[in-house]
Amino acid sequence: MSSTHRRYRRTACTGLVLVLPLAALAACGGGSGADISAEAGSGKGTISVWAHQGQKNEDTALRKAVKSFNSSQRKIKVELKLIPGNDYTKTITATDASKLPDVMEFDGPTMANFVYNKKLAPIDSYVSAKTMSNATDAGKAQGEIGGKLYGLGMYDSGLGVYGNKKLLDAAGVKYPTRLSDDWTAAEFTAALRALKAKDSDGKVVDLQENSGYANEWGTFGFAPILWSAGGSLLKDGKAEGALDTSAAVSAMKTLQSWKPYTDPNTDGNAFAKGRVALSWVGHWMYPAYSKALGDDLVVLPLPDFGNGPKTGQGSWAWGIGANSKNAKAAGTFLDTLLNDTNVTAMTTANGAPPATKSALAKSELYQRGGPLQLFADQLAKPCGDSDVTTSCVAVTRPVSAGYPTVTAKFSDALNAIYGGADPKSALEKAARAIDRDFSDNAGYKIP
Repeated sequence: MSSTHRRYRRTACTGLVLVLPLAALAACGGGSGADISAEAGSGKGTISVWAHQGQKNEDTALRKAVKSFNSSQRKIKVELKLIPGNDYTKTITATDASKLPDVMEFDGPTMANFVYNKKLAPIDSYVSAKTMSNATDAGKAQGEIGGKLYGLGMYDSGLGVYGNKKLLDAAGVKYPTRLSDDWTAAEFTAALRALKAKDSDGKVVDLQENSGYANEWGTFGFAPILWSAGGSLLKDGKAEGALDTSAAVSAMKTLQSWKPYTDPNTDGNAFAKGRVALSWVGHWMYPAYSKALGDDLVVLPLPDFGNGPKTGQGSWAWGIGANSKNAKAAGTFLDTLLNDTNVTAMTTANGAPPATKSALAKSELYQRGGPLQLFADQLAKPCGDSDVTTSCVAVTRPVSAGYPTVTAKFSDALNAIYGGADPKSALEKAARAIDRDFSDNAGYKIP
């Protein structure tokens, strides 16, 4: 597995380490009975915390946050358990709700299914108003169901196109650097043609082909094309008429047409080594790309397919176990974990955009004038997961307990289309399969 994919999986939105866990999630049942609320408890004592084992720097930042919290007061003691990232979602899925910790981290798209299966409780009553109001709107969009907040993250994510200024200029390619200056899909395709004319092997763009597409990267990386074309993964709980519209089919044909220009990037270094001029990927590649290209690195928005440029968003978040007997203490810990000191330490460790307003405003990378301001600008225009308008940019993947099915079927269709399958047939097949599964599970309604 490439370093690109490893970094994606751990800091963005978790690749299909989720294939098996997400598929398993969909079959877990649940969704009946009253909403689960954790017990407030005394606000004192020992609380258990589970988190995924990510990059070494992330793990260090989290351990330091816990150690600092424990030493700063005597009322609450946090016991942290790190579980390998590849096993993390499977572990929560396989663990009975009564055996889950007081506080647990989860990958954003899995949240609704954990709520559906009564493993997460609303956190509104237990984290402070200050913590909730300091969360970015994009961050909150991932964590809300039915007006209740079930999760908040330390960091978010985003997509863009990294460009090699030297190669773009040599090919005479004009490119946008701001959202207000976005290029159309036709202009992006024309840029690929112009670059090909100056390139020895004609492979001029990296679409992270080496990470595979029949996985969460496929959905996270390329659902923005669907949204930008005016389509959607789900609309009002249905995929038919959203995923398979004529505009969606046309957009996928355009993606399919880019394959001849795409470097398979088997070594993970197509962009860093200067083989290609463009790389379609997320914030997590900035450190490596910046080191490799220096002043020649430019950060560009994804192309506009007619409904405005779009990006995926969302990442790991924190919530309270539904069976916690000490949710008040859990909330106190989350207030500390989500303060500027700890959020800044974590996002310095992994390079992700902070998911709190105050830390984002002070971030050297993401603040106004910073090298990754584009990602912050995108996250400042959130769509949520249902109302994808022309003016919003950062779209939340469907907050649905049926998301495992949605991502599995869409990414399979995407992979088939990229491999040469008819886009219309592939999208229609995916939409039918998603709707059949939702029908079989009463729409995955969460009470």
